[in-house]
Amino acid sequence: MEIVASGIRPTGNLHLGNYFGAVKSFVRMQHEYHCFFFIADWHSLTTHPNPANIRQSVTTILAEYIACGLDPEKATLFVQSHVPEHSELAWILGCYAQFGELNRMTQFKEKGGGGSPANQQKEGEVNVGLFSYPVLQAADILIYNADLVPVGADQKQHLELSRNVAVRFNNAYSPTFTVPEPYIPKSVGKIMSLTEPTKKMSKSDENPNACISVLDSRDVIIKKFKRAVTDSGSEIIYREGDDSKAGINNLISIYCAVTGKDLPTLESEFAGKGYGDFKVAVGEAVADLFEPIQTEYARLISDKTYLDSCMKTSAEKAMRISAKTLSKVYRKVGFYPL
Repeated sequence: MEIVASGIRPTGNLHLGNYFGAVKSFVRMQHEYHCFFFIADWHSLTTHPNPANIRQSVTTILAEYIACGLDPEKATLFVQSHVPEHSELAWILGCYAQFGELNRMTQFKEKGGGGSPANQQKEGEVNVGLFSYPVLQAADILIYNADLVPVGADQKQHLELSRNVAVRFNNAYSPTFTVPEPYIPKSVGKIMSLTEPTKKMSKSDENPNACISVLDSRDVIIKKFKRAVTDSGSEIIYREGDDSKAGINNLISIYCAVTGKDLPTLESEFAGKGYGDFKVAVGEAVADLFEPIQTEYARLISDKTYLDSCMKTSAEKAMRISAKTLSKVYRKVGFYPL
């Protein structure tokens, strides 16, 4: 069975974009592949978050993952920092990654001062961890010899670095790592911000109306959709590539993703109705989707013993695999075994 590896940073609740862009695919993939899905708490340190917030976020994300349908019995669902082999391998891989490769990483350039002000980290916070972030990502993937890595457009460059480092190490020492391939999930397309529909929905958006959290109440979800940016038109028609219609296009994409309806069916259903009616319908559909997830989340988050048990059991499974890989790497580079 092919191996899949992927992670998500614990920097806030899962949102609608995460659900359709990653989690829904993960739920399907756990039945088809040997999956390692982890909460990337080491990666979160590049922005110096409050320690108490990290701990709370890890528990929240784990409960949300399971509530959304991930089964710890089928997928290895663990916390990155519970498997120290990741960081040990990252140091070794860093010795086979080239400075120029890391310096060309688009995400580093954007956050380090070359991108928009909204994406840049504050002066004094552009740290070595941010620069070497892709090396740890490579370790996250290669330590499980992942065949496939689910990626979006913004992660393809990082995966290419992982592939380059794997090939470089294999050529230097003989075949050691599987060279991973990108896995492009069947997607509904990007879920965009409700307030700036030309931007991707993000949990870090400063405008609370821009993002729909999996844990938002029904009333909050509907209010956010009522406030969603559209345009001065009224017809519920999808117009691909028309930036002036980005807002209504986004709402149509969301409605189709949630309900499973195609465009002709949707356009027929809302013929003669205006944006106001449609916004409410989208909000209600999303609230209906998240209601059972929220019920299950409430049950899970109150059962700390179960969540701790999931973390421990999954970390042990991950360590059994990662320790074997790391031992092989140590022998290849010439470290003396104890």
